[in-house]
Amino acid sequence: MRTMWKGAIGFGLVSVPVRLYAATQEHGIKLHQVHAEDGGRIRLKRVCDSCGEDVPYEEVAKGFEDDEGHTAVVTQSDLAGLPLPSKKLIDVLAFVDADRIDPLQLSSSYYLAPDSTAADKPYVLLRETLKQTDRVAVTKIALRTRESLALLRVHEDLLTLHTMYWPDEIRDSTDLAPPSSVTVRPQELKMATSLMDTLSEDFDLTALEDEYQVALDDLIAAHLDHRPVARKAATKAPDNVIDLMSALQASIDRAAGKPSGTKVGTKAGTKAKKAAAGREPAKAKAEPKKQTGRTGRTGAKKTAAKKSRSARKKAG
Repeated sequence: MRTMWKGAIGFGLVSVPVRLYAATQEHGIKLHQVHAEDGGRIRLKRVCDSCGEDVPYEEVAKGFEDDEGHTAVVTQSDLAGLPLPSKKLIDVLAFVDADRIDPLQLSSSYYLAPDSTAADKPYVLLRETLKQTDRVAVTKIALRTRESLALLRVHEDLLTLHTMYWPDEIRDSTDLAPPSSVTVRPQELKMATSLMDTLSEDFDLTALEDEYQVALDDLIAAHLDHRPVARKAATKAPDNVIDLMSALQASIDRAAGKPSGTKVGTKAGTKAKKAAAGREPAKAKAEPKKQTGRTGRTGAKKTAAKKSRSARKKAG
């Protein structure tokens, strides 16, 4: 892996020289813009609105326009001169319990590796201390000329760094949740818990794949080979849930590989719902076995003949 950043972790007077590596990578085909009629590549050009000329990349600067239309031009040298205390240092601000950090704040993930054999001892000391105390470190780091809040934690035998959104970058979620007047019954909670347990059985996260990306690969291959594209019907989510208990029971049956339950509205369906709610045990009626073939018909005839002779004896 390519080193993205080189510096040190600093906590107190202890310094741990480290290298930073990207922990994740996205797989996928990169699509570019083309003319739909002939497939010609569409190029995007940097054109100045004022003079109408193409601008080479080295002459591109940053700018900010205020409400009155005035523009402040900021060059790369201006940005390089800004003070960044955390430019080569992962500055530990505090050690906190892991459950105090909301995953909503986490952004990109990176691996941290010791930069030399001399860094191994303080690296392991910090790693083991975080492990035993079940804590994480809140830090600051400068990446790509921008200072970011970051989280330092242990993943297996490595220290990892997760850039974080600043507190004021998290949007206010007030009034987005359902009203407090909406409640659920204990029976519904029990059914939902049962569904969660069923869905979690033998779950293997590593076996998951990006189905959209697989389908996109097949689509592009079909176009390149000039063959028809196989299309699959899209899965549609239910528009609404009329009977929550029936929907939960049907979900459990499907997750467990059982046949679909009785339709809602039938007597058996009502009994099944009451059984799930813990009010009445559902009584399943055993269906009579169907007799098929020559043997089944012969047996039925013999039984009917016996009943007929018995009836004639009683009558006589």
